[in-house]
Amino acid sequence: MDYGKCFLPGGYFDETGQLHKEVELAALSGREEELLLSTAGRGGAVQVTAVLSRCIKRLGTFTSIDDELTRRLLVGDRRYLMLKLRELTFGGRVQATVTCPWPDCGGGVDVSFNIPDIPIKDAQLIAPVHELALAAGTQESPVKILFRLPAGADQEAMSDREEDNEAMLLSRLLWRCIERIDDNPAPTLEQVHALPSQTRRQIEQRMQALAPDVELTMEAECPECQRDFTVPFDIQEFFFGELKTSRELLRREIHYLAYHYHWSEREILSFTRNKRRAYIDVLVEEIEYINQRAQSRAAS
Repeated sequence: MDYGKCFLPGGYFDETGQLHKEVELAALSGREEELLLSTAGRGGAVQVTAVLSRCIKRLGTFTSIDDELTRRLLVGDRRYLMLKLRELTFGGRVQATVTCPWPDCGGGVDVSFNIPDIPIKDAQLIAPVHELALAAGTQESPVKILFRLPAGADQEAMSDREEDNEAMLLSRLLWRCIERIDDNPAPTLEQVHALPSQTRRQIEQRMQALAPDVELTMEAECPECQRDFTVPFDIQEFFFGELKTSRELLRREIHYLAYHYHWSEREILSFTRNKRRAYIDVLVEEIEYINQRAQSRAAS
């Protein structure tokens, strides 16, 4: 199996306060591809949890990785791991087609980049919780906010709240991440939502400044309308899109290898895509050689 080692731009704090950053990843096998295809309607955050819990083989001193641990990873670390997993499974070159955003155009624009060239933003301050003091008014003491950075569990919870407006979504995210407001150790959603909108934005901005992230935006030019635009590339959405388009291909590969090698579906699904393709290439060469020999004999 194909393995890779990397270091999280943020890190995972265990219950004792120890920081873990080193990760060993395994490339997707057919089992993970099939799993992701079967969970396509459950939301991207849920799928990320599912695939990382199976493909992370070691996180620091942890060798038993489950969904709960993966949900506690920072959002930026999860994006980074999906990026490395894509590189490990499908290679470092990414080619895609995006739609020109200008309303009077909408043409297709080809973009390409190398994953190793993508800038990674490391966490600015590595700590399990952070403190922020915000001015409450000219006659009042600053409001002290104790918060943690958003993790995978927060992503999953927010994906179920699509009907909320932007202000309420932000309030729900902050409510999940804020551990204390002054002397209040467990503020309610209503209390968080009652904070001035400027205060909530300041907390959000502080979170973004501290958190690790994958910074992937590209400048592109539409060949049809000749206008420039910025492409915010979502590696998670692209990764799952690649897998979705290969559903029928995976089935054909299973059939082809099972037919010629008489392997079981379970055995074939344990192979990575590269391993499946390597066996298929050998088979194709062998079949072509046999056909050429048969044609030569018939001709003679």
